[in-house]
Amino acid sequence: MRPAVYIILAVVAVQRLAEVVYAERNTRALRGRGAVEVGRGHYPLIVVLHAAWLMAIVLWLPVNAMIFWPAAALFILLQVGRAWVIGTLGPYWTTRILTLPEAPLVRSGPYRFVRHPNYLVVTGEIAMLPLVFGEVHVAIVFTILNAAMLAWRIREEDAALELRRVGARPDRMKAKLHRDLPDDRQRLMDAP
Repeated sequence: MRPAVYIILAVVAVQRLAEVVYAERNTRALRGRGAVEVGRGHYPLIVVLHAAWLMAIVLWLPVNAMIFWPAAALFILLQVGRAWVIGTLGPYWTTRILTLPEAPLVRSGPYRFVRHPNYLVVTGEIAMLPLVFGEVHVAIVFTILNAAMLAWRIREEDAALELRRVGARPDRMKAKLHRDLPDDRQRLMDAP
């Protein structure tokens, strides 16, 4: 069963690398249109967390690793959710927090039901993939680390998107950002 385990992990790694390439292309295009990045400081930590998660799965594989098919089925279902999120956001999907002030907020696809569907999918993936191989300890540790990271990231993202929410008055939101959100978010107020 070990070759099948490595094939699954390789497919996930290739998928993630392809997504990074797609996200970077979208990032360059959005920056070219005047998008502003928020929360830049935590981005390297996210990269490290996700790389460490995949490495931990490989390093902690049991000698006689088996595939737990119910967990695998749930992981596959999460990939459908991931594709739905990426397809819905299209050229706005990135792995960074970028905001383009004149762009409307996406309210279609999974965003009709959940404010942060991508993070819901990622949370499920981080828990489920280790469980596919019976690695409960990896699932628990990385789910906790991911929850801490997402709490930080969602706070940053919500603050950045507040300028574009329905009914938000730009003058009040700029004042709020100026008061509550220093550092790189300050540039939101100076964005064209």
